[in-house]
Amino acid sequence: QVQLVESGGGLVQAGGSLRLSCAASGRTFSRYGMGWFRQAPGKEREFVAAISWSGGSILYADSVKGRFTISRDNAKNTVYLQMNSLKPEDTAVYYCAADPNYGLGYRDLYKYDYWGQGTQVTVSS
Repeated sequence: QVQLVESGGGLVQAGGSLRLSCAASGRTFSRYGMGWFRQAPGKEREFVAAISWSGGSILYADSVKGRFTISRDNAKNTVYLQMNSLKPEDTAVYYCAADPNYGLGYRDLYKYDYWGQGTQVTVSS
């Protein structure tokens, strides 16, 4: 069983920055493909970014490309999402997800076996 705990959300003005963290349990974090997703009120959960188990493959949604950066620190069992130039439309609950079997990092949320509880990000205009 893998447990994921997100942190770092909050309220920020448009143009500001936040860094989300997702701490994972387990001794094999280095084998996990990791993803970030978000869900705004009344909308479906959508892909934001993903990183493969090796860190060699990274994907971004078009809406965040150039503004967000996903990274991982295997020594800390943590994946990060650095969010810059935030916009009001980035407001959502952000979730991290894990694919524990040498995951390649996918856009498809159904590829992930474990999910965190989410952290709220609110961007004011």
